[in-house]
Formats: sequence, C-alpha cells, structure tokens
Amino acid sequence: MTHYSAGAAFRKAVQEESPLQVVGAINANHALLAKRAGFKAIYLSGGGVAAGSLGLPDLGISNLDDVLTDVRRITDVCDLPLLVDVDTGFGASAFNVARTVKSMIKFGAAAMHIEDQVGAKRCGHRPGKEIVSKQEMVDRISAAVDARTDDQFVIMARTDALAVEGLDAAIERAVACVEAGADMIFPEAMISLDMYKKFAAAVKVPVLANITEFGSTPLFTVDELRSADVGLVLYPLSAFRAMNKAAENVYGAIRRDGTQQNVVDTMQTRAELYERINYHDFEQKLDALFAAQKK
Repeated sequence: MTHYSAGAAFRKAVQEESPLQVVGAINANHALLAKRAGFKAIYLSGGGVAAGSLGLPDLGISNLDDVLTDVRRITDVCDLPLLVDVDTGFGASAFNVARTVKSMIKFGAAAMHIEDQVGAKRCGHRPGKEIVSKQEMVDRISAAVDARTDDQFVIMARTDALAVEGLDAAIERAVACVEAGADMIFPEAMISLDMYKKFAAAVKVPVLANITEFGSTPLFTVDELRSADVGLVLYPLSAFRAMNKAAENVYGAIRRDGTQQNVVDTMQTRAELYERINYHDFEQKLDALFAAQKK
C-alpha cells in the first residue's frame, strides 16, 4: 500500500503552480469552499485561530491543542494540503517544537511555519515585535527537522527580523535556517518586490509572500510576485475578514429592522449550503440505512 503524504502533495503543488496561491480557511466549511474555488492548497492562520475560534488577540495566548482542533476538523473533510501557522512552536524547548511537528503530521497537516519571535509574540504586521537570537531560531528549525516522522512534511521558517534588524540581517537569518534544514522561507512584512527578489536569490528555496490586507505589505498581484521569484502567495484571512463584516451587517440589520428580510439576498441559501457540504449524499445513506432496517 502506498502511504499518502500531505507534505508531498504540498511540495507538488508548489512545483506545479508558480507562484502557488495559498488561501486561508478559518474552518472546515471554508476549506471546502476554497477547494470548490480551485485552490490547490489552504492555510490555517494562528491569528485566525485566536480571533475566530477563541475570540482573543494574536498575542501568543492560543496553544497547540487549540490549533490542532481546527487542523483536525479541516483535514477530516478536505484533502487539500494544509499549511499551518505554529507561531514559535508552542513552547520554550526543542521538546515542545518536536511535539508540535509530530502532532501536525499526525493530524494531517502538510506543512507548518515557525517564526523567530519571542514567546510573547505579536502579529507580524504590528509594531513592537521582539525576536530571538539567530542561533535560537536555527535551533528551532533543527528541532523541527529532526522531529519529522514524514520527511516530506514541509518545515517553513518565518523571520520577522526585517522590522527589527533590517533586510540584510533578515536574509542572513533565512539562509541560516535553510542550512539547518528549512524547506521554504517566509519573510514577514516585506514592503517591496525587490526585497522578495533578494530573498529568493539568497535562500534558493521557495519564498512565501504574505499578502494580508491592512498590513505593511502592498497587495501585490500574482504576476508581480512571479516577477520577483516568489514561490508561494498567502492570503491568510481574506475570507475571514469578509465573513466577519457580513456577520456584523446581518446582526445589525436584524436588530435595527426587526427582520432579516432586507439582508436575505446577501446570504448563502440553504440549497447552496447543502450542495457545498454534500448534505444530500449523507441523507441518502441515512435513508438507505433506515430502509434496510425496516425490511
């Protein structure tokens, strides 16, 4: 029997689509919608888990189990390779990083990115970030690589050093991470295409561009990023932000108008929902079971 590797599927997607668009899915339902839209890989944001699942800010408050709960729910129903944000590894030691890697693989993730911020981390596009030493980040990557139970599982190194130490230091860190075994590099909060091009030339592995709304990075197009030799383009919370705004509008309308009649046309219909989650397939199996029992 051939063993399926989610990591291998992720690597294949990176090779086949250049740059690979990776879209954020805040839950299992959104993962199915992303697949329906044609994406070849999806993403679970740590900030999304914090805000969406816990209602808390992305300040290192959520833990490994919080993230694993959402990973499992997504991978249970969607076979697209999943990239997961594991913050700083969920613990201070190599043992914590190793546990995180093993758990991600066990729960069906294809890839993870681990960053060089301190444990009390912040959103990568917020001021006041603090980073660990280059050696400590290299140690995190080494621990992650050594812990893999599937050598195709992707270890991506994220560096937040640009805002703290500058471009040259950020590239130096990224190169050191690749030398330690990182498969891909995620330079956070880049502000120009030239920066991405310099990263790609230096690290010689796929580089991810985080094209998040309302952050430091301009909303570059796929064509622009391709010209800068970017390998992956991440849209971490686009659908989440739209979903939150839609929810606020509906709640406000119902409270204000005393009815949802004025916003029904903005909603996904019952038929659309059933089609998206294959409701009728499940119902038909249930009907067949009941019919068999009656006989």
